[in-house]
Amino acid sequence: MSLPTSTLGRTGATVTKLGYGAMELRSSRLDPGEVNRLLNAVLDSGINMIDTSPDYGASEEHIGRAIAHRRDEYFLASKCGCPVGETAGADGPAGREHVFTRENVRAAVEQSLTRMHTDRLDLVQFHISPSPETLAEHDAVAELIDLRDEGKLRFIGISGTLPHLPDQIAMGVFDAFQIPYSAVEREHEEAITAAAQAGGGTIIRGGVARGLPEPRADYPERYKDMIRARNERFEETDLSDLLDGMSEMEFMLRFTISHPDMHTTIVGTKNPDHLAANVAAASNGPLPPQIYAEAKRRFAA
Repeated sequence: MSLPTSTLGRTGATVTKLGYGAMELRSSRLDPGEVNRLLNAVLDSGINMIDTSPDYGASEEHIGRAIAHRRDEYFLASKCGCPVGETAGADGPAGREHVFTRENVRAAVEQSLTRMHTDRLDLVQFHISPSPETLAEHDAVAELIDLRDEGKLRFIGISGTLPHLPDQIAMGVFDAFQIPYSAVEREHEEAITAAAQAGGGTIIRGGVARGLPEPRADYPERYKDMIRARNERFEETDLSDLLDGMSEMEFMLRFTISHPDMHTTIVGTKNPDHLAANVAAASNGPLPPQIYAEAKRRFAA
């Protein structure tokens, strides 16, 4: 069974509904050989969507070293507004000052191109959901348009959240939106539909709450809190009769890809077994409609 695919909004790009989020590769101390094998296994599994950021430590360097020679096999998304010329710590974007000047936006794109040994990025997204006013203040969108015209990127996106997301959609300039969503984090459920109806591609993050019963010790505190909160909400909802042999991770992932207006969900791991499990779960496709509807009803209750 192969991974389901969709069209990423008006980009026209065909992407697998399971993408790979490379934040897990933020450490520069990871064994290069293991990372090389993992990233090549990502592509070998059929995944063709990879999302990263300058905020994710050594992630971009790992991607450049491991799979630049297979560049035509994947849709590559990164971000901008992040600090340039420094390595992010374990907390990723947390605590880092993001600047949306034209100079910093361009510097981030040039840095990503160099780190990932490529001549173009398929998608560059403004990170941490800046308001339209912040972007207008620095003329940041115009800089990405210039970079697009120079052939250094293909599409423009934003990692958006409430309360700014409706206004970001209304701007009419973004080809794709990265939005948080899962069975236990449904605040953006309607916004995903709004983004898709406006022609944007929808990239979901957090769709399986990382598939872990407990966050690992090396996770940033804000992610630990997020995962614990999601787990509590999951445990408070009795789904035992709906699982039908599925693991909780598979249920969460298939719930996410059941949203009719999501195009891809990025799931990160540095464990080959977890990668294989994610691929197997996504290959089973969306939940049956009646199970999806009943799960939404129970979570809402």
